[in-house]
Amino acid sequence: LGRMACPTQFLCRALRTVGLVLFYYVFSIGITFYNKWLMRDFHFPLFMTLLHLVIIFSFSTLTRFAMQCWTGKPRVTLPWKVYLSKVAPTALATALDIGLSNWSFLFITISLYTMTKSSAVLFILFFSLVFKLEEPNPFLILVVLLIASGLFMFTLKSTQFNLEGFIMVLLASFIGGIRWTLTQVLMQKAELGLQNPIDTMYHLQPLMFLGLFPLFLLNEGLSVSTTEKLFRVSELSHLLYSLVTLTVGGMLAFGLGFSEFLLVSRTSSLTLSIAGIFKEVCTLLLAVEFMGDKMSTVNWLGFAVCLSGISLHVGLKTYYNKGNGPMVRQLPFQDDMNVLNRLVECVPLKA
Repeated sequence: LGRMACPTQFLCRALRTVGLVLFYYVFSIGITFYNKWLMRDFHFPLFMTLLHLVIIFSFSTLTRFAMQCWTGKPRVTLPWKVYLSKVAPTALATALDIGLSNWSFLFITISLYTMTKSSAVLFILFFSLVFKLEEPNPFLILVVLLIASGLFMFTLKSTQFNLEGFIMVLLASFIGGIRWTLTQVLMQKAELGLQNPIDTMYHLQPLMFLGLFPLFLLNEGLSVSTTEKLFRVSELSHLLYSLVTLTVGGMLAFGLGFSEFLLVSRTSSLTLSIAGIFKEVCTLLLAVEFMGDKMSTVNWLGFAVCLSGISLHVGLKTYYNKGNGPMVRQLPFQDDMNVLNRLVECVPLKA
């Protein structure tokens, strides 16, 4: 009976893992295509991001309340001095990363966005070395060369290349490197009590809103206040349509964080990293098939080279964390326009 139970148990675990990965894909791929679709008619990405932050904060507040009622233990709330000094830098970097990423959808294709965002691994590695979160390793040079050369090949002679959008995503990736380094430091400080991603998300959103709001006023404030899609609508149905579509995006963003947390807690951060690699492939294939993105043979080859660099980084991280070499601390693996965005990789969870 024990031997019969083993294959059955293995099959159940495998099906559960596949189900959790597919659940994660629905939100991760869905929010990328949804935001791109929304940006075709609604040209206010910063306003959209601000509304998403409000929605995510509301959901995280309700989740914290439910967790407190369930466990009977109060959730952590940081004092103002610690909150402003420790959380503010991470919140500002996160707000700029997400804001610029969403903004770029006005200019570039999903395929170019996906590839350029993958370069965030380079900046994460760089700042992790600067902050001594990861020890120097010769193989990291190969990782950097593969990802950088892959990105160059992908953008080479691209017929749908847009310099303005490309610079926005590249800048977002650079800021994302700072963001993830600061996030890891923030979550690894046990005295702050922010090991749970829901608590981290709850504390980040208000400061993210305040950090992004001046940029919104400067670039979109007047346009939003005079647009017929929101404040100068002629029919109530148009206003409701705008609010509903924006709210759905916020729910997708929160759902992405929840699905990531669920996937890692029931499997491992390695599963999330590997699933993220295949997600990039699925995103590109869907963009070519349904969004009209055009890719040459050189572009596809560049994509393959970039993925090989990311895969090598995941493999090295797994190898060293098993005690086969110098210890490399867990690095959050980058993803587009989600407030948790793999924060769970910093949390020591058990399967």
